[in-house]
Formats: sequence, C-alpha cells, structure tokens
Amino acid sequence: MLYISDNLKWLRNKRNLSQQEVADGMKLPVDRYKKYEYGKNVPPAETLLLISRYYHISIDLLLTIDLRKISIDNLLQLEDNRIVLPITVDQNGDNLIEIIPHKARAGYLTGYADAEFIENLQQISLPFLGPGKMRAFPIGGDSMPPHTDSTFIVGKYIENLGEIKKDKTYILITLSEGITYKRLHSKNAEAVLVEPDNIVYSPYEIKLSDILEIWEYVAHIGRDDSKQQSPEPESVKEMFLELKRDIYDLKTQYSK
Repeated sequence: MLYISDNLKWLRNKRNLSQQEVADGMKLPVDRYKKYEYGKNVPPAETLLLISRYYHISIDLLLTIDLRKISIDNLLQLEDNRIVLPITVDQNGDNLIEIIPHKARAGYLTGYADAEFIENLQQISLPFLGPGKMRAFPIGGDSMPPHTDSTFIVGKYIENLGEIKKDKTYILITLSEGITYKRLHSKNAEAVLVEPDNIVYSPYEIKLSDILEIWEYVAHIGRDDSKQQSPEPESVKEMFLELKRDIYDLKTQYSK
C-alpha cells in the first residue's frame, strides 16, 4: 500500500499551506499536484524527488510509511535535515550491522522503517568494513552464483541514486520483489536495468518509484549447504563472529 496521497495532505496541513502554495513551492501545476494529493495519480520519480526535497523526507518514507502515525522528530536526520531510516549504534556510537535472518525476510518490507523491528535483530560489529551503514541480508535462488540460499550479503546503505555504478552488485528492496540481489547494467531517469550473473536468467527493469532501499555489496558470508540450508539467528551471528576472529588473527599475524 502506498501512503503518498495521505502523506502529502498531512504534510501540507501540518505547515498550514494551501495546495496552490505547495504546488508553487515545488514548481508544479496545481492541477497536477491535486491529483497526487487526491490519490488519482502516483507521482513519477522526478516528482517524488521534488517532493522529497521540498519536505526534507526520504522517498521511501513518503511512499510506504503513514507519517500520521509516527513521530518524525524521533527519526534520524542528515545534514540537510532530510529524514532517513532508523539505525542502531553500540555504546561507543559506532554503527552496528543488523542481520536479517531468513525468518524475518518476508517481514522486512513492513519492518525496515520500524525502529523496534530493527532493534530486535541480531547485531554484529565489523569495523574492518570501514565507514557507512551496513546490513546483512539473506539471498535466495541461483541467479547470482556462487552465492546460494545459505549466503548472507553485507550491504552498505546507498542514500543517493547517483552513487550507484554500472557492473557493481546491489541489494535492492522493492515493493514488487522485496529483497533482491542483482548486478546493475544501466540506469535512466525512470528505472534501472539489472541483470543476474547466471546467464539462464534475463535482465529486467525496476522502476525507481518501486525502490525502497539500495545497499551496495561489500562482503558476503556463506555456509556449507550440506550442513544447513537456512541458518537461524544465533548461528548467523556466530558466522560473523567467526569471520571477525579470523580477520583479527590475520592482522595479528602480519603485524608481527
């Protein structure tokens, strides 16, 4: 369900603005703006960008979250006062990597912007990955070999679509597919063309308005499929802890 029309009306009323004033502020014809607010049309990607910049709220929140039911002031804000998704930090203020287990995969679309949902996920810190917001996602299918159903992809949150680059791989959270992991072939003002690494499958387009989140691949963790097909949260966390210990041992070895 898209909440864009309800959110437009609520945001405008919160500022005590008329439809004409909002349309002028966005440099849109007022008749076109009214159709968005009345729910007759869904704004295209370029208009969503205008709305996002006008209200300083991310597109994913405008589309998928009923802003009337949350406290915007409690969400994380960036330098330009733009609101983004909730994240978790450790006692030192460093970002933690939340692990989305297989069981929580189906609920991610409704929980990704819910602070309580995020806080209840297993977490791990992997400082060697460098700065940025990271999250680990389970992937499925055989479209991106050598990754399998037991692989977790660690992604770095991409805030600006302009940062995505051809031939790099990304985890895309979309309204139509949920969690999908693919390689970027090309992009335009309306959509991105993604392709699986398995040549059996064909490239396909994803509309920008369908994308909720984009995470750039930074690492992956896999398990022996013969031992476990769908790791539970505790075993997934142990995978990351084991990786962290191995890297620490390597650093210690080479520092001698």
